[in-house]
Amino acid sequence: MILRLIFPCLALLFGFCAPGLGYHNPREPLPVSRSIHWRSDDRNRGPFYGQPEQIHLSYGGDPSLQIVTWLTFDDTGESYVDYGLTKLTQRIRANVTKFVDGGAKKSIRYIHRAVMTGIKPGKAYIYRVGSEYGISNMFTFTGLKERPEGGYRYGFFGDMGNINARALGAIQKVSQDGEIDVVLHVGDFAYNMDVNDGSFGDEFMRQIEPSAAYVPYMTVPGNHEYAYNFSHYVNRFTMPNTNDNLFYSFDLGPAHFIGFSTEFYFSSVLESVQTQWNWLIQDLKKANENRKNVPWIITMGHRPMYCSTDDSDDCKFKESIIRKGLHGTHAYGLEKLFHTYGVDIGLWAHEHTYERLFPVYDRVVYNGTGNPYHNPPAMVHMLAGSAGCQEYVDHFKNPGPWSAFRSSNYGFSTMHIYNHTHIHFQQHDVSHDRVEDSIWLVKDKHEPYSKMDDHHLLKHGVYVP
Repeated sequence: MILRLIFPCLALLFGFCAPGLGYHNPREPLPVSRSIHWRSDDRNRGPFYGQPEQIHLSYGGDPSLQIVTWLTFDDTGESYVDYGLTKLTQRIRANVTKFVDGGAKKSIRYIHRAVMTGIKPGKAYIYRVGSEYGISNMFTFTGLKERPEGGYRYGFFGDMGNINARALGAIQKVSQDGEIDVVLHVGDFAYNMDVNDGSFGDEFMRQIEPSAAYVPYMTVPGNHEYAYNFSHYVNRFTMPNTNDNLFYSFDLGPAHFIGFSTEFYFSSVLESVQTQWNWLIQDLKKANENRKNVPWIITMGHRPMYCSTDDSDDCKFKESIIRKGLHGTHAYGLEKLFHTYGVDIGLWAHEHTYERLFPVYDRVVYNGTGNPYHNPPAMVHMLAGSAGCQEYVDHFKNPGPWSAFRSSNYGFSTMHIYNHTHIHFQQHDVSHDRVEDSIWLVKDKHEPYSKMDDHHLLKHGVYVP
């Protein structure tokens, strides 16, 4: 027997009641009692295209909550997710939004969102989504629980397209085999989701389903999501505590994750930069107040502050906009902000390479000690943009002193956050089926970087003019 449950806090979790932003696409749910074009007194009639597809999970901000999102090409009226441990004993009704693509055909998609509640850590669940007019395959997931050896293991990467998605199979495999707990996709999807009236986006969401239907698939926007005010990115994904997925945060185990948009800095909408900046300050303040319980602070943004690739991207310039702030004024520079609040790690993509940096702040590279990743006095940057797309990989030229390891092989990274002090990073080279880079980051304390840290950085570091 199916128990009918309605989660009462969807508006808060999804941010339906959030105020409008400069770069904002509202996702207002359709009213339950809405008029539907095919519906009549004739019970023999149904929707034209009612089959659910593109099923994917995301973390609900608490291990007891699992968000599931899917798509249909017609309005099915009531839709739901059924789930349970060994049998489908619970049902959650979905919220439905109507998404109209900005292309010439104005193609329509219906996005369904539901939150599975009461998820028990470490328990294996089965679930399926749909309506009376079509249901999905049966999928499985395991309630998030720290691993026996400690903590959670994340797969992270960016810049994966439909064409030449070289790392896709490996990512699907580690997701289904339980080798990772969460995926972090750091911008640039499909290349691009809006292409061919959104059909590229549909195909991309289908191809990540063998990963994203099994583990939470967390995202931030990149430059390839810009079309129609980021509408495909905003509508297709569902991150916690936000209505647009553009900036948000969550805690999992000993880590506080902050996802944000680097793309605001390359738009003409100053309000978006200001709004995100103010939000970042408040979020970082709260995160620091809670560091006794959640010590690690990890940011996710698409365009990096530093890089060594052979191109003319922002990260190659001394006056990087992301690092230093807006041209002319240096307003809203992120490096100083992150240093002030003691951000431990920055995850980036955009460059179609893998590059691990030495700890660095304000172009001072901390590489003059035996182990620069033991209690570093500055943030550690990890660039992982080589998952694969039709633009192929980038190459390196005159790498800066901050570059500790770099590769142009296709692959993805993993980050195992064991506890309050230890994180293990690996880069998986899928073209040669090997781990090509591996380091431990050890921090015995987590707090804003101090004057003593700055002195230590200058003493053992190298300034890059």
